[in-house]
Amino acid sequence: MENRVIKIGIAGLGTVGSGVLNLLKKNNEEISKRSGFEIKIECISASDKTKKRDCDISGLRFYSDPLEMIDKESIDILVELIGGETTAKDLVIKALKNNIHVVSANKALVALHGNEISKISNHNNSDIYYEASVAGAVPIIRIIRESLNANDINWIAGIINGTTNYILTEMLKSKKDFNMVLKEAQDLGYAEADPSFDVGGIDAAHKLTILSSLCFGIPLDFNSIHVEGIEDIELDDLNYARELGYSIKHLAIGRKNKDGIELRVHSCLIPEKRLLANVDGVKNAVVVSSDAAGPTLYYGAGAGSLATASSVASDIIDIGRKIISKSSNSIPFLSYHNDELKNKRILDINEIVSRYYLRIRVTNKPGVLADITKIFGKKSISIESILQKEDLINDTNVPIVLVTHEVLEKNIIDALKDIENLEVVKGKIVKIRIEELDS
Repeated sequence: MENRVIKIGIAGLGTVGSGVLNLLKKNNEEISKRSGFEIKIECISASDKTKKRDCDISGLRFYSDPLEMIDKESIDILVELIGGETTAKDLVIKALKNNIHVVSANKALVALHGNEISKISNHNNSDIYYEASVAGAVPIIRIIRESLNANDINWIAGIINGTTNYILTEMLKSKKDFNMVLKEAQDLGYAEADPSFDVGGIDAAHKLTILSSLCFGIPLDFNSIHVEGIEDIELDDLNYARELGYSIKHLAIGRKNKDGIELRVHSCLIPEKRLLANVDGVKNAVVVSSDAAGPTLYYGAGAGSLATASSVASDIIDIGRKIISKSSNSIPFLSYHNDELKNKRILDINEIVSRYYLRIRVTNKPGVLADITKIFGKKSISIESILQKEDLINDTNVPIVLVTHEVLEKNIIDALKDIENLEVVKGKIVKIRIEELDS
């Protein structure tokens, strides 16, 4: 067989970059057998050459400035793994303009600047692949762009941030509160020193921005996503949800309906019988529901050195095949051709219809429940079930847990404002949406 070589440069040697380098070296022979070519790492870039790493960089040309690497090296593919939006954006754009293909794991870059990058990619006939930007080793982008590309996708829902899933899992398992489990997650390396992007939902929103564009043919628009984190979820809610037959998970949801598209990231109660409700720890899982295939589930490691490297290497191989075959046919960056991406109406969160779990702390005296249900009645909100719980610590105030039938979000918010004004109601009411996730 002719010795065909794809030359790559890797920018960024953190957890994922080290994993990519190790995986390509370890499975070099296997990759060559499957692809028909050799992947050769020509050069690397990182801020500090002397830093101790989990990979061997000896024999590779090193650059402290990745932009200089693009200027001086003759490579086929740039692997961008430095993260962030500034240097990474400049680097990717420069590579594409120099007719160098790009593989990236940078969800923020794609979510916030992908529309611009896509145009540059098309103009220069240089591809950018980004499978590792969403759900680590789970090939969800490839599934949507290739395997489901004959389907009309109705909705997508996923656990796509391992940190939040780990925290919710461990809170219930260990009976510890949010702050205690968050500290443990940081000690284990599952959460950053500043965990706000993860626990606040921003990371999942970046990923939903990408997935919603792929699914629904809309331009990337991070600002259209409604975002809530898990900071206000308490152990009581996890326990009450279980008693009601649900699990609480932090979901990214995109759904078409007759009025527009819902794009939202927040905690949900999911029936325990759903497979997604049983995804625990740092794992990721995504359900895609489409007209021909129906609901399909994709599950696996959402982060980690080799898990994410698996997706990066897969993209390198796909682009390498195109280079070797000299094909000009590309899969569109966002699944749809650029001129087919259309702005569609994105629903405000107040316009969605959902069932709700509500936890209300009240003074323990007769007539309280009647006062609350009277307000719900005025707002045409129907109650499905009620749990009245004893408070073993302080019997002056007790929690009431209610589950509503489907109601417009605006109406539930209006009702809760009136209920919180009642003298017998103590503190803020906990409101969590319920998602059935059926076909």
